[in-house]
Amino acid sequence: MWVPWAGLPPRLTLSALTVPGRFCTLRFGAARRKDVPAGHRRALSDFQPKLVPRVGFGKSSRVYKHNSEPKRYITNPRVAENLVRILRRKRKSGQLFLECNPGPGFLTRALLESGARVIACESDKAFIPQLEDLGQKLGGKLKVVYCDFFKLDPRGHGALTPPIMTAETLFRNLGIGPNPWSKGASFKVVGVLPTRNERNTLWKLLHDLYSCTSIYEYGRVEVNLFVTEKECRKIMANPQNPNLYQALSVLCQLACGIKVLHTEPCSSFKTFIQNGQLEKKQHRESEQNLCFIQLSPHRNLFARTLTPFNYDVFFHMVRQCFMKRNAMLIDQLRSLSPIDALHIMNQMRKKHSMKIVDMYPEDFQRLFEIIECSKDGACRWLYDDFMEDTLT
Repeated sequence: MWVPWAGLPPRLTLSALTVPGRFCTLRFGAARRKDVPAGHRRALSDFQPKLVPRVGFGKSSRVYKHNSEPKRYITNPRVAENLVRILRRKRKSGQLFLECNPGPGFLTRALLESGARVIACESDKAFIPQLEDLGQKLGGKLKVVYCDFFKLDPRGHGALTPPIMTAETLFRNLGIGPNPWSKGASFKVVGVLPTRNERNTLWKLLHDLYSCTSIYEYGRVEVNLFVTEKECRKIMANPQNPNLYQALSVLCQLACGIKVLHTEPCSSFKTFIQNGQLEKKQHRESEQNLCFIQLSPHRNLFARTLTPFNYDVFFHMVRQCFMKRNAMLIDQLRSLSPIDALHIMNQMRKKHSMKIVDMYPEDFQRLFEIIECSKDGACRWLYDDFMEDTLT
């Protein structure tokens, strides 16, 4: 288990932001290209980032707003029973599931009837009484918590008002302790991604995973989620699907084993707004199928150069590369690092004509390792002007 920034000396700080088009900003007097004469830019001091909690994910603190955000709920008993068969193939008595926004409780009931224990994190108070009643009828194996799982440990500013809370508070109250990364976690997560914030929620999960914070302080938590078919294709894309391939694809595939467990038409779900009211307006994305995917963090994610302390540099590198996805890698390297681009390409054993979009996820990891472990020169990474412009 990683303990964020414990015992680290004061260093320059790099914060990775998740809004598309945003990357990072260096603080505490870090050198930028415009501050250094062209002839001396190769002598910029190397920076070693440390993890910064509560980093904003957008221009505002919308992450704290709850209002009437629509949410999809499983309202078909057949679908719920089918999901339980998938999740409980290797039946383990008392297996613990953390269910995100169970709503009417169709999947909750099916899990409980299969012998599982369930923690229901529900953000709509209207559903809480019937969930508590369900728990009493089915042997007390259900704990209901008023909180929004997808907004645990929000990376923004403001007070933590219900249904938003920290993972530390949630799991302390539930009596759940952390496990070493090598041993996994004592629970599994299951749910449906928010209708309107699907992409941002995935980015937040990735930041939490790579930094070993929030739920990932408690081990390698397996997450089983319904996502739109379009988003699923993007997550699993590679250079063979260049139009869908993006930074999110690379980071997700390197961090997790990804399986599509089931596909279900949207007609099997109903969308509710706040106070348990069925939403009448139909969204365009509701015309898609939903894919039930399993994200299992790799045991060896941090076995080499990548750590929870330098992951944000890796995020920046990947995202900056995809800003010019059709550019030659050798050209893009000059905006990433002062290390000789030809030397890096030779170490990667790649052709000089290779494009960014031709790189597989493992190629990005190899590129990061080569630059991060390089002993050539005092500086490994460059901070470019455009990064600051995107933050203003």
